[in-house]
Amino acid sequence: MDLAGLNAFIAIAETGSFSLAAERLHLTQPAVSKRLAALEAQLDVRLFDRLGREIGLTEAGRALLPRAYQILSVLDDTRRALSNLNGDIGGRLSLATSHHIGLHRLPSLLRTFTRAHPQVSLDIRFLDSEVAYEEVLHGRAELAVITLAPRTAPPVRAGTVWDDPLDFVVAPEHPLAQMPDVTLADVAGHPAVFPGGNTFTHHIAQQLFDRAGLRPNIAMSTNYMETIKMMVSIGIAWSVLPRTMLDEQVVRLPLPGVQLARQLGYIFHTERTLSNAAMAFMALLDSERDTCISPSSEDNVDTQQE
Repeated sequence: MDLAGLNAFIAIAETGSFSLAAERLHLTQPAVSKRLAALEAQLDVRLFDRLGREIGLTEAGRALLPRAYQILSVLDDTRRALSNLNGDIGGRLSLATSHHIGLHRLPSLLRTFTRAHPQVSLDIRFLDSEVAYEEVLHGRAELAVITLAPRTAPPVRAGTVWDDPLDFVVAPEHPLAQMPDVTLADVAGHPAVFPGGNTFTHHIAQQLFDRAGLRPNIAMSTNYMETIKMMVSIGIAWSVLPRTMLDEQVVRLPLPGVQLARQLGYIFHTERTLSNAAMAFMALLDSERDTCISPSSEDNVDTQQE
């Protein structure tokens, strides 16, 4: 089966667009169309219905999609297994990470890794943690370093690296900053800029208000922590930020009895063979965890492939 055609088919199915598929594959739109046409001719079926500018999978396309994922996954797995035989740490490592972790947690680790393993070619993509999770699940990224979901379901497995405390913050001149004693109800009464509703961080903060029977006044939302910090710093809203981001631009609101934290770490697909490069990077992350998390809270992960 034509692997280039399968890659084009998957890209079109996921993006819903020939032009976006071409952008993802770094090809021209006619080249993508040609690859799909060749695959349809080879299989003797139509894979997409084209209605004006809208496209959708046909019944044959819907049947092919999970099999296409499986075919490419098995091929990639085979390549990694064969490459691992010589024990060398090299080749390409596809790594997804969130913007916040990529900017604030990974630089020193990536510097250490590239110096230790100069033969590894890093393919780093900055994505929302939830999107990075899907990239690992579908085999488009070998590892992801992200904000971990409260629960990770097989075949994806997670390893905690950092405990990331979260604080309620406002600008120094915000009315909440002038109050001697602030409660969660006080906070809920003021406008907030929140992490996007699809993010793990949003759910962590939202659950706190739900348990208290309160509804936060969410005026704006964005997935970028740096943008949230800027909006808070100009005094128009409060928010929840990682403690590592606090400086003179914002002040922490001490809320009695309130402790929020999220877990940051890595995820991988347990049914796919990890490259030597991926296992080396996971070992580096584990060593970082050992310096950041107490022995009683460690989340040990067995990286050996079955």
